[in-house]
Amino acid sequence: MTDTELTTIADRLAISDVMHRYATAIDMKDLGLLEQVFDETVESDFTTLGGKPWSGARADWIEIMRGTVAGLTSTQHLTGNHVHRIDGDRAHLTAYLQAMHHLSGARGEPDYLIGGYYDVDLIRRAEGWRISRYGLTVTWQRGDRDVLRQAARRLKG
Repeated sequence: MTDTELTTIADRLAISDVMHRYATAIDMKDLGLLEQVFDETVESDFTTLGGKPWSGARADWIEIMRGTVAGLTSTQHLTGNHVHRIDGDRAHLTAYLQAMHHLSGARGEPDYLIGGYYDVDLIRRAEGWRISRYGLTVTWQRGDRDVLRQAARRLKG
């Protein structure tokens, strides 16, 4: 195996690890771990989930994410089928997703499950690969999306 092949394999593993840390950080509500995932500035596009495109500082995005997941009882984000395109210090990852959102004591159905895929742009920094831009395309959903709104209200309440 050549040095170039070994470098490509190491980059693919490191890029996938960013997505694994992202999912773990959300599910464990470990906002400090998210600081190891995102670049100093980040762009996001969750319009297929009802959000708006967003761009700004990592700390501000992490706070938005906290407001989304902190009120939920639990979540489980599973990513797979990672497809990598690496060009020097920039990379693109497509990762399929299933994400369960659970709210104990919800009015109505307590679960909201989505499926789809992330499109992720990453940049290599001295400390490793970091997400600079990502978007979610939701291709299917099941359950009650209102659990997200109920969880946000509980967090504020």
